[in-house]
Amino acid sequence: MTTIQESGEPGRIGSAAPRQAPPGDVAGVLARMRALDAALPDGDGVAVFNGVYLTVTEAVARRLGDGGFRDPAAAGELDVRFARRYFAAVDAAAAGLRPPACWRPLLQLRRHPDVHPLQFALAGINAHIGHDLALAVLDTCRALECEPAALEGDFDRVGGVLTSLEERIREQLMPGPDLLDIADPLTHLIGSWSLDKARDGAWVAARALWGVRRLPEVAEEFTERLDAGVGLVGRMLLTPLPG
Repeated sequence: MTTIQESGEPGRIGSAAPRQAPPGDVAGVLARMRALDAALPDGDGVAVFNGVYLTVTEAVARRLGDGGFRDPAAAGELDVRFARRYFAAVDAAAAGLRPPACWRPLLQLRRHPDVHPLQFALAGINAHIGHDLALAVLDTCRALECEPAALEGDFDRVGGVLTSLEERIREQLMPGPDLLDIADPLTHLIGSWSLDKARDGAWVAARALWGVRRLPEVAEEFTERLDAGVGLVGRMLLTPLPG
């Protein structure tokens, strides 16, 4: 099975970040992201995604504080367990271990000179939502002893935060003055991926995995195929585009 378990031991980011326990709350998640932001070099593909993820998590934290979720405790638990999977993948790569297939394209091409920042951001979002989000829902359901349906409303609210930030992220990271040039290869490439569809797919995958949770061989095969499929999409999103 290629997927790192949610409880996987954390490692380090090069020599700049010390070994540390997985974060236990949203404040810990934010602290870890800020530490990564400080440790990773400018232009690194993981740094680009981490900056985007930090912006999203700060927005979620604000909504947690102002009553924007029906069940703040459950939403916070989901946010933490979701982030842990990202940290586990980055830590695995730093330790020379094999991260999930969905993260390998970004981790392998993170310094490629012909991959644009927006491609790095979308490849990270694709890995994290397309694969990690479904498994984080399961992690949360097990921790809280609830069914996925109990998380659906706040799952959608988190999705609303992501959608509200997506266009701003695209505009900030899109190079050049003409964002509507459909002949541009980058415009064509990023237009082939949809955050809303990835989020919908993650919810369907979470429900399916919950349904087969007592069939470990089926659940393992489903998870491996999900991981591989999301990794393939990530590799396409990171197609080098010189110029």
